[in-house]
Amino acid sequence: MLPTHRRHPTRVVGTLLAIILLALATGIEAGPPAGTEWRFKLDAGALHQFDASLDDGGDFDIDRYYLRLGASRGFGPSANAGVSLGYGESRYDFSGGGFGGSEPWGTIREMRVSLPLSYRPEGNWSYFAIPSLRYEGERGAKRSKSDRWGLLGGAAYRFSDRLSIGPGLGVFSDIEDDTDVFPILLLDWKIRDDLRLETGRGLAATRGPGLTLRWTPLTRWEFSLSGRYEKSRFRLDKNGPIPNGIGQDKSVPLALSASYKPNRQVELSLLAGADFAGNLRLEDADGRRLESSDYDTAPFVGLLFSLRP
Repeated sequence: MLPTHRRHPTRVVGTLLAIILLALATGIEAGPPAGTEWRFKLDAGALHQFDASLDDGGDFDIDRYYLRLGASRGFGPSANAGVSLGYGESRYDFSGGGFGGSEPWGTIREMRVSLPLSYRPEGNWSYFAIPSLRYEGERGAKRSKSDRWGLLGGAAYRFSDRLSIGPGLGVFSDIEDDTDVFPILLLDWKIRDDLRLETGRGLAATRGPGLTLRWTPLTRWEFSLSGRYEKSRFRLDKNGPIPNGIGQDKSVPLALSASYKPNRQVELSLLAGADFAGNLRLEDADGRRLESSDYDTAPFVGLLFSLRP
Protein backbone atom coordinates (compact mmCIF):
# COMPACT_ATOMS: atom_id res chain seq x y z
CA MET A 1 0.00 0.00 0.00
CA LEU A 2 1.48 3.32 -1.02
CA PRO A 3 1.62 6.33 1.30
CA THR A 4 -0.72 9.20 0.55
CA HIS A 5 0.03 12.89 0.78
CA ARG A 6 -2.06 16.03 1.05
CA ARG A 7 -0.96 18.99 -1.02
CA HIS A 8 -1.96 22.48 -0.08
CA PRO A 9 -3.11 24.35 -3.23
CA THR A 10 -0.31 26.93 -2.90
CA ARG A 11 1.17 25.78 -6.22
CA VAL A 12 -2.08 26.70 -7.92
CA VAL A 13 -2.15 30.10 -6.20
CA GLY A 14 1.45 30.72 -7.27
CA THR A 15 0.65 29.75 -10.85
CA LEU A 16 -2.40 32.03 -10.89
CA LEU A 17 -0.33 34.95 -9.61
CA ALA A 18 2.30 34.28 -12.27
CA ILE A 19 -0.38 34.37 -14.97
CA ILE A 20 -1.76 37.64 -13.58
CA LEU A 21 1.71 39.21 -13.64
CA LEU A 22 2.18 38.00 -17.20
CA ALA A 23 -1.13 39.58 -18.17
CA LEU A 24 -0.19 42.89 -16.54
CA ALA A 25 3.24 42.84 -18.17
CA THR A 26 1.77 42.37 -21.63
CA GLY A 27 -1.38 44.45 -21.09
CA ILE A 28 -0.35 47.41 -23.24
CA GLU A 29 -2.10 48.70 -26.32
CA ALA A 30 -0.38 47.61 -29.51
CA GLY A 31 -1.46 47.01 -33.04
CA PRO A 32 -1.13 43.68 -34.82
CA PRO A 33 2.27 43.00 -36.37
CA ALA A 34 2.62 44.44 -39.82
CA GLY A 35 3.75 42.55 -42.89
CA THR A 36 2.93 39.03 -41.71
CA GLU A 37 0.18 36.58 -42.66
CA TRP A 38 0.60 34.34 -39.63
CA ARG A 39 -1.58 34.75 -36.55
CA PHE A 40 -0.33 33.41 -33.23
CA LYS A 41 -2.08 32.67 -29.95
CA LEU A 42 -0.78 31.60 -26.55
CA ASP A 43 -3.15 30.08 -23.97
CA ALA A 44 -2.24 29.20 -20.39
CA GLY A 45 -4.37 28.11 -17.45
CA ALA A 46 -4.46 26.68 -13.96
CA LEU A 47 -7.39 25.02 -12.21
CA HIS A 48 -7.95 23.49 -8.78
CA GLN A 49 -10.69 20.90 -8.21
CA PHE A 50 -11.49 20.71 -4.51
CA ASP A 51 -11.89 17.51 -2.49
CA ALA A 52 -14.48 15.10 -3.83
CA SER A 53 -15.62 12.06 -1.83
CA LEU A 54 -15.57 8.68 -3.56
CA ASP A 55 -18.46 6.25 -3.08
CA ASP A 56 -15.96 3.48 -2.31
CA GLY A 57 -14.35 5.56 0.44
CA GLY A 58 -11.62 8.18 0.55
CA ASP A 59 -11.46 11.38 -1.47
CA PHE A 60 -9.24 13.18 -3.97
CA ASP A 61 -8.48 16.60 -5.42
CA ILE A 62 -6.79 17.71 -8.65
CA ASP A 63 -4.47 20.52 -9.71
CA ARG A 64 -4.52 21.11 -13.47
CA TYR A 65 -2.15 23.21 -15.59
CA TYR A 66 -1.90 23.67 -19.33
CA LEU A 67 -0.07 25.65 -22.00
CA ARG A 68 -1.01 25.83 -25.68
CA LEU A 69 0.59 27.65 -28.61
CA GLY A 70 -1.21 27.99 -31.92
CA ALA A 71 -0.40 29.52 -35.29
CA SER A 72 -2.64 29.89 -38.35
CA ARG A 73 -2.79 31.69 -41.65
CA GLY A 74 -5.04 32.10 -44.64
CA PHE A 75 -4.45 30.45 -47.99
CA GLY A 76 -6.44 32.47 -50.45
CA PRO A 77 -9.80 34.04 -49.62
CA SER A 78 -11.51 30.83 -48.51
CA ALA A 79 -9.05 28.45 -46.80
CA ASN A 80 -7.32 28.60 -43.45
CA ALA A 81 -4.86 26.18 -41.86
CA GLY A 82 -2.79 26.08 -38.72
CA VAL A 83 -1.02 24.05 -36.08
CA SER A 84 -1.55 23.85 -32.33
CA LEU A 85 0.88 22.43 -29.75
CA GLY A 86 -0.29 21.79 -26.20
CA TYR A 87 1.05 20.42 -22.93
CA GLY A 88 -0.88 19.86 -19.71
CA GLU A 89 -0.67 18.16 -16.33
CA SER A 90 -3.37 16.86 -14.00
CA ARG A 91 -1.97 16.18 -10.52
CA TYR A 92 -4.29 13.84 -8.61
CA ASP A 93 -4.00 13.58 -4.84
CA PHE A 94 -5.84 10.67 -3.15
CA SER A 95 -6.34 10.22 0.59
CA GLY A 96 -8.25 7.98 2.98
CA GLY A 97 -7.75 4.68 1.13
CA GLY A 98 -10.81 3.44 -0.72
CA PHE A 99 -10.46 3.58 -4.49
CA GLY A 100 -7.57 1.41 -5.63
CA GLY A 101 -6.53 0.79 -2.00
CA SER A 102 -3.84 3.49 -2.21
CA GLU A 103 -2.89 6.17 -4.74
CA PRO A 104 -3.75 4.41 -8.02
CA TRP A 105 -2.11 7.22 -10.01
CA GLY A 106 -0.46 10.61 -9.51
CA THR A 107 0.52 13.14 -12.18
CA ILE A 108 -1.02 12.63 -15.61
CA ARG A 109 0.69 14.39 -18.51
CA GLU A 110 -0.90 15.24 -21.85
CA MET A 111 0.86 16.37 -25.02
CA ARG A 112 -1.12 17.19 -28.12
CA VAL A 113 -0.53 18.25 -31.72
CA SER A 114 -3.49 19.27 -33.86
CA LEU A 115 -3.91 20.73 -37.34
CA PRO A 116 -7.07 22.88 -37.58
CA LEU A 117 -8.32 23.30 -41.16
CA SER A 118 -11.27 25.36 -42.39
CA TYR A 119 -12.77 26.18 -45.76
CA ARG A 120 -15.37 28.86 -46.48
CA PRO A 121 -16.20 28.96 -50.18
CA GLU A 122 -18.66 31.40 -51.72
CA GLY A 123 -22.16 30.62 -50.56
CA ASN A 124 -23.60 29.71 -47.21
CA TRP A 125 -21.68 26.55 -46.28
CA SER A 126 -18.44 26.38 -44.30
CA TYR A 127 -16.38 23.30 -43.43
CA PHE A 128 -13.76 22.41 -40.85
CA ALA A 129 -11.58 19.48 -39.76
CA ILE A 130 -9.17 19.11 -36.82
CA PRO A 131 -6.99 15.98 -36.93
CA SER A 132 -4.92 15.48 -33.79
CA LEU A 133 -2.37 13.20 -32.17
CA ARG A 134 -1.96 13.07 -28.41
CA TYR A 135 -0.07 11.35 -25.64
CA GLU A 136 -1.81 10.92 -22.29
CA GLY A 137 -0.12 9.01 -19.51
CA GLU A 138 1.20 9.03 -15.98
CA ARG A 139 4.84 9.85 -15.33
CA GLY A 140 6.70 6.64 -16.13
CA ALA A 141 4.10 5.33 -18.60
CA LYS A 142 5.29 3.78 -21.86
CA ARG A 143 4.90 6.32 -24.65
CA SER A 144 4.13 3.61 -27.23
CA LYS A 145 1.12 2.51 -25.15
CA SER A 146 -0.17 6.03 -24.49
CA ASP A 147 -0.51 7.55 -27.98
CA ARG A 148 -3.94 8.21 -29.49
CA TRP A 149 -5.36 9.92 -32.54
CA GLY A 150 -8.56 11.85 -33.14
CA LEU A 151 -10.55 13.85 -35.66
CA LEU A 152 -13.24 16.49 -35.31
CA GLY A 153 -15.02 17.57 -38.47
CA GLY A 154 -18.22 19.08 -39.71
CA ALA A 155 -20.09 21.60 -41.83
CA ALA A 156 -22.30 24.57 -40.94
CA TYR A 157 -24.93 26.42 -42.97
CA ARG A 158 -25.27 30.19 -42.62
CA PHE A 159 -28.96 31.02 -42.48
CA SER A 160 -28.40 34.70 -41.73
CA ASP A 161 -25.90 37.10 -40.23
CA ARG A 162 -27.09 35.90 -36.85
CA LEU A 163 -27.38 32.12 -37.22
CA SER A 164 -25.13 29.33 -38.49
CA ILE A 165 -25.83 25.71 -37.62
CA GLY A 166 -24.79 22.28 -38.86
CA PRO A 167 -23.74 18.72 -38.03
CA GLY A 168 -20.33 17.49 -36.96
CA LEU A 169 -18.66 14.26 -35.91
CA GLY A 170 -15.88 13.31 -33.53
CA VAL A 171 -13.81 10.14 -33.92
CA PHE A 172 -11.16 9.28 -31.31
CA SER A 173 -9.13 6.17 -30.71
CA ASP A 174 -8.96 5.04 -27.10
CA ILE A 175 -6.43 3.26 -24.92
CA GLU A 176 -7.36 -0.46 -24.89
CA ASP A 177 -10.97 0.42 -25.74
CA ASP A 178 -13.29 0.78 -28.72
CA THR A 179 -12.96 3.86 -30.91
CA ASP A 180 -15.26 6.65 -29.73
CA VAL A 181 -17.59 8.11 -32.35
CA PHE A 182 -19.98 10.88 -31.29
CA PRO A 183 -22.07 13.64 -32.92
CA ILE A 184 -21.36 17.36 -32.54
CA LEU A 185 -23.70 20.32 -32.90
CA LEU A 186 -22.02 23.22 -34.72
CA LEU A 187 -23.79 26.39 -33.64
CA ASP A 188 -23.20 30.12 -33.78
CA TRP A 189 -26.37 31.99 -32.82
CA LYS A 190 -26.23 35.72 -32.17
CA ILE A 191 -29.39 36.01 -30.09
CA ARG A 192 -28.89 39.75 -29.78
CA ASP A 193 -25.95 42.12 -30.09
CA ASP A 194 -24.62 41.33 -26.61
CA LEU A 195 -25.73 37.69 -26.27
CA ARG A 196 -24.43 34.67 -28.20
CA LEU A 197 -24.85 30.87 -27.98
CA GLU A 198 -22.12 28.89 -29.69
CA THR A 199 -20.08 25.74 -29.85
CA GLY A 200 -17.07 26.32 -27.63
CA ARG A 201 -14.03 24.56 -26.23
CA GLY A 202 -13.36 24.02 -22.56
CA LEU A 203 -10.20 24.18 -20.49
CA ALA A 204 -7.70 21.94 -22.26
CA ALA A 205 -10.50 20.13 -23.91
CA THR A 206 -10.07 16.38 -23.96
CA ARG A 207 -12.94 15.58 -26.30
CA GLY A 208 -15.27 17.40 -28.64
CA PRO A 209 -16.60 20.90 -27.99
CA GLY A 210 -19.46 21.78 -25.67
CA LEU A 211 -21.88 24.72 -25.68
CA THR A 212 -21.21 28.21 -24.34
CA LEU A 213 -23.58 31.12 -23.74
CA ARG A 214 -21.68 34.43 -23.89
CA TRP A 215 -22.91 37.81 -22.62
CA THR A 216 -20.92 40.96 -23.43
CA PRO A 217 -22.54 43.89 -21.60
CA LEU A 218 -19.39 46.06 -21.78
CA THR A 219 -16.61 46.50 -24.32
CA ARG A 220 -13.88 44.94 -22.18
CA TRP A 221 -15.95 42.46 -20.14
CA GLU A 222 -17.57 39.16 -21.09
CA PHE A 223 -19.45 36.63 -18.95
CA SER A 224 -20.22 33.08 -20.00
CA LEU A 225 -21.90 29.84 -18.96
CA SER A 226 -20.52 26.65 -20.49
CA GLY A 227 -21.17 22.92 -20.25
CA ARG A 228 -19.64 19.82 -21.77
CA TYR A 229 -18.99 16.11 -21.34
CA GLU A 230 -15.43 15.16 -20.42
CA LYS A 231 -13.80 11.74 -20.61
CA SER A 232 -10.09 11.19 -20.11
CA ARG A 233 -8.28 7.83 -20.36
CA PHE A 234 -4.58 7.53 -19.63
CA ARG A 235 -1.87 4.91 -19.35
CA LEU A 236 -0.38 4.32 -15.89
CA ASP A 237 3.24 4.07 -14.74
CA LYS A 238 4.90 0.84 -15.89
CA ASN A 239 6.39 0.54 -12.38
CA GLY A 240 3.30 1.66 -10.46
CA PRO A 241 0.78 -0.28 -8.35
CA ILE A 242 -0.99 -1.41 -11.57
CA PRO A 243 1.88 -1.71 -14.10
CA ASN A 244 0.86 -0.37 -17.53
CA GLY A 245 -2.70 -0.11 -16.24
CA ILE A 246 -5.34 2.38 -17.38
CA GLY A 247 -7.07 5.17 -15.48
CA GLN A 248 -10.22 6.95 -16.51
CA ASP A 249 -11.94 10.09 -15.25
CA LYS A 250 -15.23 11.25 -16.70
CA SER A 251 -17.64 13.98 -15.62
CA VAL A 252 -19.97 16.74 -16.81
CA PRO A 253 -18.40 20.11 -15.88
CA LEU A 254 -20.50 23.29 -15.77
CA ALA A 255 -18.67 26.59 -15.40
CA LEU A 256 -19.31 30.32 -15.06
CA SER A 257 -16.54 32.66 -16.17
CA ALA A 258 -15.78 36.38 -16.24
CA SER A 259 -13.29 37.62 -18.83
CA TYR A 260 -11.51 40.96 -19.01
CA LYS A 261 -9.82 42.26 -22.17
CA PRO A 262 -7.60 45.28 -21.46
CA ASN A 263 -6.77 45.41 -25.18
CA ARG A 264 -7.08 43.36 -28.36
CA GLN A 265 -4.12 41.16 -27.49
CA VAL A 266 -4.78 40.08 -23.90
CA GLU A 267 -7.65 38.25 -22.24
CA LEU A 268 -7.76 37.17 -18.59
CA SER A 269 -10.58 34.91 -17.35
CA LEU A 270 -11.64 33.77 -13.90
CA LEU A 271 -13.89 30.71 -13.81
CA ALA A 272 -15.76 28.74 -11.17
CA GLY A 273 -17.95 25.70 -11.50
CA ALA A 274 -18.41 22.06 -10.59
CA ASP A 275 -17.95 18.60 -12.07
CA PHE A 276 -21.19 16.59 -11.99
CA ALA A 277 -21.82 12.86 -12.53
CA GLY A 278 -18.15 12.10 -11.91
CA ASN A 279 -16.69 8.60 -12.12
CA LEU A 280 -13.18 7.15 -11.72
CA ARG A 281 -12.27 3.81 -13.25
CA LEU A 282 -9.18 1.61 -12.84
CA GLU A 283 -8.28 -1.10 -15.36
CA ASP A 284 -5.42 -3.53 -15.86
CA ALA A 285 -3.02 -3.33 -18.81
CA ASP A 286 -5.48 -5.12 -21.11
CA GLY A 287 -8.45 -2.90 -20.29
CA ARG A 288 -10.21 -5.22 -17.82
CA ARG A 289 -11.98 -3.31 -15.07
CA LEU A 290 -10.47 -3.62 -11.60
CA GLU A 291 -12.47 -0.94 -9.83
CA SER A 292 -14.96 1.83 -10.56
CA SER A 293 -16.35 4.49 -8.24
CA ASP A 294 -18.64 7.48 -8.62
CA TYR A 295 -17.65 10.67 -6.83
CA ASP A 296 -19.57 13.58 -5.36
CA THR A 297 -20.09 16.88 -7.14
CA ALA A 298 -16.65 18.52 -7.16
CA PRO A 299 -16.35 22.34 -7.23
CA PHE A 300 -13.41 23.97 -9.01
CA VAL A 301 -11.88 27.40 -9.64
CA GLY A 302 -9.41 28.45 -12.29
CA LEU A 303 -7.67 31.25 -14.11
CA LEU A 304 -7.05 31.39 -17.87
CA PHE A 305 -4.85 33.70 -19.89
CA SER A 306 -4.76 34.29 -23.66
CA LEU A 307 -2.32 36.38 -25.67
CA ARG A 308 -2.56 37.24 -29.35
CA PRO A 309 0.64 39.12 -30.31
